Amino acid sequence: MSLPSLLGVFAHPDDESLLAGGVLARHAAAGARTAVVTATWAADSPRAAELAGATAALGAGPPHMLGYADHRVPHSAPGRPRLCDAPLDEVVERLVGQLREFRPEVVVTHDAYGQLTGHPDHRHTHRVTVLAATAAGLEHLYPDAGAPWRPRAVYAATHPDSALEDLGPLLAGVGKSLLSVPDDQVTATVDVRPWLDRKWPAILAHRSEVSRERSLPGLLSRLPAETRDRVIGTEHFTLLHTHPAAAAPLARL
Repeated sequence: MSLPSLLGVFAHPDDESLLAGGVLARHAAAGARTAVVTATWAADSPRAAELAGATAALGAGPPHMLGYADHRVPHSAPGRPRLCDAPLDEVVERLVGQLREFRPEVVVTHDAYGQLTGHPDHRHTHRVTVLAATAAGLEHLYPDAGAPWRPRAVYAATHPDSALEDLGPLLAGVGKSLLSVPDDQVTATVDVRPWLDRKWPAILAHRSEVSRERSLPGLLSRLPAETRDRVIGTEHFTLLHTHPAAAAPLARL
């Protein structure tokens, strides 16, 4: 089966594996070009090395890091502004450059809530990605960032209300919020169980997060394998927009 090239744009190391690791692995296994752009953490930080291990496990190649500081961890990128504090136009232009260089058919990013916990970096990465996906196709915007390219489709990784049976109590038990969406807002539901042999090692590659008590990788690592696989075995997405000239059927995940 021929699958479209896929670029994941996420806020932090580990978001790519948790939210779209199965889809990235599926596309890579089918021979599609895949890549990941991560907005925060410096390229010489320990989490960058973990991210490289995760993308290698997924078959997505070396990650591309914008290198801004995590909203809650200023030392994650010494001397750089936090992602949410950086000039919006600057961040959009840098992501436009990544889009024009990689030329993906499909882009996947965070949803407008910033996933279940509403992290500020997640929400801002969503906004930046939506802006950049349009700007990348306009030749008079950011002309120094490469030749125009517009993806055929942009999807937001999301969590429907019905998917919280296991995940909801897990997060609520450590005091985290649950910002899910109505099921009818989910455009694509992907069974990624055949690729859990890549997705789970990719999550485990984020060792610093696995060791934390309240992080999702840490919580998942302490679950029985059957429950864990049920939680991470399905990925959900909402189609945000498509290229006006894209022919039906839409670029599929």
